[in-house]
Amino acid sequence: MTVRKAWIVAGSAVAAGLSFVLVLVIGVYLVAGNLAGGLSGGARNLAKGAVPAAYQALVEKWGNLCPAINPALLAAQLYQESGFNPRAQSAAAAQGIAQFIPGTWATHGIDGDGDGDRDVWDPADAIPSAASYDCTLAKYVKDVPGDLKRNMLASYNAGAYAVIKYRGVPPYKETRNYVKTITTLEESFAAPVSRLDPSRQAAGAIAYAQKKLGTLYLWGGDGTAEDGGRFDCSGLTKAAYESVGVTLPRVANDQWNAGPHPARNELLPGDLVFFSDDLGNSRAIRHVGIYVGGGYMIDAPRTGAVIRFDPIDTPDYFGATRVTEDGAKALPTTV
Repeated sequence: MTVRKAWIVAGSAVAAGLSFVLVLVIGVYLVAGNLAGGLSGGARNLAKGAVPAAYQALVEKWGNLCPAINPALLAAQLYQESGFNPRAQSAAAAQGIAQFIPGTWATHGIDGDGDGDRDVWDPADAIPSAASYDCTLAKYVKDVPGDLKRNMLASYNAGAYAVIKYRGVPPYKETRNYVKTITTLEESFAAPVSRLDPSRQAAGAIAYAQKKLGTLYLWGGDGTAEDGGRFDCSGLTKAAYESVGVTLPRVANDQWNAGPHPARNELLPGDLVFFSDDLGNSRAIRHVGIYVGGGYMIDAPRTGAVIRFDPIDTPDYFGATRVTEDGAKALPTTV
């Protein structure tokens, strides 16, 4: 949604770019066929800037507390619970960055920073406590058949007794959705070590954005009739993916978590590309566009400008996301 500096692309370059994009859009499907069955994700190290710098060391340290968890999984839980907000409080009285309810905190809260107290509002205590609680649940269900991580997450949601009773993830819709949500979000916080499959919806998203070239920017614009068909940056990317059945969050820094993160030299048309003044914190992202290949994106850059092609290789380039349906569905509606 926020404004970023952008270069003007000449009209002739835009015309040439359109032809180039057509080739690239076809190429998305060809590559998708060639990579079918490829791995998505891999290592559980944190993706670049996935966790705010203030908490990164804590997540990396405590995310390796036991085999059932990892830094990316712990980051996914914290994001799902609070959006990394240490002052978050829910209607159910869950508190802090890890959203402990008072009773659970009284039993499982630990003095993570060794300062002599256990403060649910202090991430230096709450993040270690979240990891410790996960590992405690994993111990309870260590002899249950199936994947230890999934059984641990199911215990977090439904209780260890239910996991033991059903000898695995219990047949509760809420619990199964919770396990799928966290394991899917884990992919968006992990640094991939292998090839990422192209998105099936990428070509359609690009085609939608192409049709909007030349449309005047509107801060907060979603392309509705009330907005005169105009968009801001994240309004455009949201509408482009919505046109192919994928619902993204409204703001750019939440769209970052809609899938895994390809490196700059692994970008494919349809990837979302992000920009920030703080290259170490995904929560500070302020601009997004749709990559079309050749180092260019389609974006809605700023007030007074139109939707256009812009280069992505600028000093504020943050990274990219390969949007997946499951990744988008896993995102919390509010963080």
